[in-house]
Amino acid sequence: MAGLKELTIVRELAARYYNIAMSEANNEKARLYKAVNDRKMIRPVVLMDELPWFELNIDYCLDCICEDTGLRGLEGYFRHWLTRHKYFGCDLYLNPVFNVAKQVSFSGLGVHIEEEILKTNDNNHIVSHAYADKLQTEEDIEKLKFSAVSYNEAGTKKHFEFVSDIIGDIMPVKINGINSDYGTGHVLWDTVSMLKGAENLLTDLAERPEFMHKIARKLTDIFLDKVRQLEELNLFSPDQTYIHCTPALTNELERPADYDSIKPKHLWGRALAQIFGAVSKEMHDEFDIKYAIEAMEPFGLIYYGCCEPLDNKIDILKKIKNLRKISITPWANVNLAAEIMGNDFVLSAKPNPANVGAGFDEDVIKKELKEIVNAAKRNNCSCDITLKDISTGSPGNLIKWAQTAMRIVNDY
Repeated sequence: MAGLKELTIVRELAARYYNIAMSEANNEKARLYKAVNDRKMIRPVVLMDELPWFELNIDYCLDCICEDTGLRGLEGYFRHWLTRHKYFGCDLYLNPVFNVAKQVSFSGLGVHIEEEILKTNDNNHIVSHAYADKLQTEEDIEKLKFSAVSYNEAGTKKHFEFVSDIIGDIMPVKINGINSDYGTGHVLWDTVSMLKGAENLLTDLAERPEFMHKIARKLTDIFLDKVRQLEELNLFSPDQTYIHCTPALTNELERPADYDSIKPKHLWGRALAQIFGAVSKEMHDEFDIKYAIEAMEPFGLIYYGCCEPLDNKIDILKKIKNLRKISITPWANVNLAAEIMGNDFVLSAKPNPANVGAGFDEDVIKKELKEIVNAAKRNNCSCDITLKDISTGSPGNLIKWAQTAMRIVNDY
């Protein structure tokens, strides 16, 4: 039985979180998110995500006090969001509902990743991977299996009741679907990269194109079958606050009449092909966009891209129905991208995370951020800015980046 002290800690953290979530300042962030995604931008919004938490043990955000396992999970959740809000908040929006995620499991692909890793710090999840080629023959493709989706309803309800008993009188607690990136993300070539290795993948694209099309076809069919099962079991989340580290709130997605019939058309879908930063536009079109069009067809709005430079490939991305947001990385030309995109799409800018490392230079950061903001303004382009993929950086550098970014967008 949890002690009174631990219950008090969790309840006080929940109250602090909910007070912020119900504030007018938080409501204003929701308004800014919707304006950007609806292409009626008030100003660019700024977020920081994928932070190096192993270096950022601030306000007990890692070393929680509670010993009870259930309470420790709640404590960690609230400390994480409160710490982000306090130090790296920028335009961070706090959802005023505690969502208990439905406990969903997948049976797997039938082919398992085999890898070696190198790491510089045991506490840092950012590591180097060397993948074995598990897809070398037609027989290997046949081993890829359709994934069976299952829902642990009893376990979900048990956790919901536990959370409701602890904080239900402080803030709303709801059972919600699975995290959007797991259910709506078609990560075709990231998956193939892990099953073949990057060098083998790129070599086979050039030398065995029909073989690679067979892999893409099979994995796309598996993804669409997963989407079908998630819809039939009502396991999608109707509450998409973020789509892979960027704002997802919008007025343009149809809201479901009830939470018992959540369909892909109510949601953002996401597609990407990071390894295709190394291939031509024609090859990108043939081997990814062809399948992304089909995989994303069920979804209401689409976000495309991650770390791959896409400034010179926007014309092929336009083939994807309901495309709304495109990732523009530090390796892309933001001026060219904004000029081509105009007000047709949201430019999701990703500043260079290397700039917050040991060589921190505020002038370099200002120049990069001003170039993004000016490109958006010059081309009437709605824009969000997310500093992410941060594998190292002192808390002081990250705080200074946040302060600098907010000064620039507030002068928009």
